[in-house]
Parts: sequence; C-alpha cells; structure tokens
Amino acid sequence: MTEVTCAIIEHNACILICQRSAHMKLPGKWEFPGGKVESNESNEMCLIREIKEELGLGIYIREPLTPTVYTYPDFSIRLHPFICTWKAGQLQLVEHSQAKWVSPDELFQYDWAAADIPIVQEYLLKQPLSPSSCGKQRYT
Repeated sequence: MTEVTCAIIEHNACILICQRSAHMKLPGKWEFPGGKVESNESNEMCLIREIKEELGLGIYIREPLTPTVYTYPDFSIRLHPFICTWKAGQLQLVEHSQAKWVSPDELFQYDWAAADIPIVQEYLLKQPLSPSSCGKQRYT
C-alpha cells in the first residue's frame, strides 16, 4: 500500500486540477495534485513539498478530508486529501501534461483517476455548488 497525498487547491472560487502525463501511471486521467509520502515525513510535509516540486506553488493547508483506499490492477494507494489555499508562486508544470482552474460545479466534467472520485464527491458535499467566474486558465 503506497501512502499518497493530494491537494484540493482553491483560489478565487476555483479549484486546480491536473492531467496526468503520458509517462505517468494512469495517463490522461485528471487528479488533484500531490505525491508519495517519504519515510519520516508527515502527510502535510509531503503535500507542501510535492506541490512546490511539481507545480512551483506554495500552499496553506486548511483542512483534511477522509482518506480513500483504492486498488488499481497493478498497485494500491491510500490517498490523503487536504483542502488548501494557494499562497505563493507561479504555476509551472513539471510532471503533468496540463492543469486547469475550474469551478466546483465543473469537476465531474473531467475523466478522474478512480481514487480521486470519492474525494471529489466529499469535497462537493462540503462546498456550496454555485457557478463561479473561474478564469478558465489552462497550463500546458
């Protein structure tokens, strides 16, 4: 079982989602960004490190959501999600093929990695669903 973290990064009523690149497992699937927890590292420390390394962003962790366990055909993960706020940095893609800022009501328009789907569902239960004026920025 691999321990993994992910960030639901909010900014101006938008959520950052990322598309897995061709060289990653589950290519083309959308996910909340994050990564593997290293030994002697807390989930929070991992998330801050991974978001900085892979996206160039500084984040503030606000609140955890319920961890999910998912078994894919060739690996299993326990995914630890956190609602976060973007606090610094310029978005730059290192691992992902693209990233988008989307409104919460658009989240289910994307082809999510299976482990992220329960996180999307829980997040939407906690947030009011109202159309927002997200800038529809895409980074490739």
